[in-house]
Amino acid sequence: MRVLVVEDEVKLAEAIRAALRSEGQLVDVALTGEDALWMASSTPYDVVCLDLNLPGIDGLETCRRLRDDGVRTPIMIVTARDAIADRIAGLDTGADDYLVKPFHVGELRARLRALARRGPAHLGTVLRVGDLELDTATRRVRRGEVDIPLSAKEEQVLEVFMRRPGEVLSRLDLLEGAWDGDYENRSNVIDVYVRYLREKVDRPFGRASIETVRGAGYRMVDG
Repeated sequence: MRVLVVEDEVKLAEAIRAALRSEGQLVDVALTGEDALWMASSTPYDVVCLDLNLPGIDGLETCRRLRDDGVRTPIMIVTARDAIADRIAGLDTGADDYLVKPFHVGELRARLRALARRGPAHLGTVLRVGDLELDTATRRVRRGEVDIPLSAKEEQVLEVFMRRPGEVLSRLDLLEGAWDGDYENRSNVIDVYVRYLREKVDRPFGRASIETVRGAGYRMVDG
């Protein structure tokens, strides 16, 4: 799951980022509504966590503009405003959920997971390419009836492939899909993880589902 946290209180934003990352999520942070608009329109997030009290355009206006721009990513407002009128305004503006500060981090995680499950990016939680399955909720990977243990990062790279089967994905596509926006390493990390995946999800089963497209990148097929 990839989350955009829109929060101008830097310490709180970093605390939320750390809490979500500890659960294996990918998290980017926007400190202003203006930043949130271009980030959400250019990156396929699974959910947006949005504060209302932002500098510049506030959270309600940010939410309204995102919907006007055609961004259908689920939005959860997280704010200290607890009045019923504020809740109604947030939901009527286009938000999908509303959580009042202070909150328990466990509830935040659960609500974000619930929003991502019903979001427009995918139907259900199980991705399938041939007999290879990835359950994005439980993080269980199987080939047929055989469970395949993967690291969190291997699962994230595999998920990028399985969401776009048959498409040629460049190394940049894979890097942006499986690493946070502040990841600066542009070395051969993608090639390394593709090799890990081939050793675990293909070769033991006599398959070749991750193809190399010379000069372009990689492609997942029903191999």
